[in-house]
Amino acid sequence: MVVTHQGFFDAPLAEIDPAMGDIVARELTRQQTHIELIASENLASRAVMQAQGSIITNKTVEGYPGKRYHGGAAVVDEMERLGIARAKELFGCAYANLQPHSGSQANQTVLHTLLKPGDRILSMDLSAGGHLSHGAQVNQTGRFYDVAHYGVRRQDGLIDMDEVAKRAIAHQPQMIIAGGSSYPRVIDFAAFRAIANEVGARLLVDMAHIAGLIAGRAHPSPVPHADVVTTTTTKTLRGARGGLIVSNDEDLGKRIDSSLFPGVQGSAHLQIMAGKTVCLGEALRPEFRDYAAAVVAHAQVMATTLLERGYDVVTGGTDTHLLLLDLRRQDLKGNAACDRLEAAGITSNKNAVPFDDQKPWVTSGLRLASSSATTRGLGPDDFRRLAGLTADVLDEMAAGGGLDGPAVSATRAAVSEICAQHPIYPNSIVTET
Repeated sequence: MVVTHQGFFDAPLAEIDPAMGDIVARELTRQQTHIELIASENLASRAVMQAQGSIITNKTVEGYPGKRYHGGAAVVDEMERLGIARAKELFGCAYANLQPHSGSQANQTVLHTLLKPGDRILSMDLSAGGHLSHGAQVNQTGRFYDVAHYGVRRQDGLIDMDEVAKRAIAHQPQMIIAGGSSYPRVIDFAAFRAIANEVGARLLVDMAHIAGLIAGRAHPSPVPHADVVTTTTTKTLRGARGGLIVSNDEDLGKRIDSSLFPGVQGSAHLQIMAGKTVCLGEALRPEFRDYAAAVVAHAQVMATTLLERGYDVVTGGTDTHLLLLDLRRQDLKGNAACDRLEAAGITSNKNAVPFDDQKPWVTSGLRLASSSATTRGLGPDDFRRLAGLTADVLDEMAAGGGLDGPAVSATRAAVSEICAQHPIYPNSIVTET
């Protein structure tokens, strides 16, 4: 019996699935009309999205180029080799694995490679700016391994390397993890390497948030210091949503390959690897260095403006794309502040601040970042204006104003103006392939 499905190979999404087509169209409108200040978000290029939605979606492979468990892999082998070569060139490393589905699975793979269940890890505490996959109690890494944490100083929010060294000597970890999700300052990777050497530990650096800044030479690289480095390929790298592992130790790389497949993952997501390959190529272009430098400069403009408006910025500023607002002086909660800003057209995320006494789903802080809006084309004056608008909304909220207050309305109008001046994807992108 011959089975045919009318339109299967050529009908657009809106025709085949109107409900889903409507959702995609409305999300496009949201992105077109809001300013994204979420540190883990960015705007991928049309080329990245085309690669992710390409015919490569149909291909399945397990294993690595030249050693697949499925036939018909010659073309996608070439793609994966290209992505690996680009990652090596971009980060100056001898080994790269393009297959992790996410940054968390990249971290899981490294731990699976270098540790046994019950081994000890020393990592940044989640409440101080660390990440779930570094051994938080609520994550599987916190259940499989014996995890100790370091934090930041109460007086300035900075990592105290002397305290890290003391904790390493006291706990004798098999692995030390550096890097986090809301730490806004340059991390001293050389100092972490020295501490790891002193206690005989492996050093893993998670550069997920700062990978694009490192690629663009706007931030020091951990690659010369770490045994292995993990990252996502979104955020400041502004590419496909997936993971990447790099190292200068090729022998360790062979072990990582085996740990990832078949140890942690099965089939590779080739369509996502296609998007990663494109974004790595984009990051090798000279103009990406201008982008990375602008991201840092714009975050610093926001931090300075908010400080001038009387808001506490954790560590007093930033060296990266993100800054962390401590709203305790204004007696505001992060979740409510996030909702109020979204009503005004500014998208952010609630975030714990160091020594926060609020629950994780409430928090006393906001995390803001410049990476997405910089991609959109905003400049220093725009970011100064955005920071001022953010302060206007929060000031009104602290004074008891409601969602229909004049600051919210004025900010929404200003955001609409900024978005119109810096348009992103055309509406036709919803129906294109």
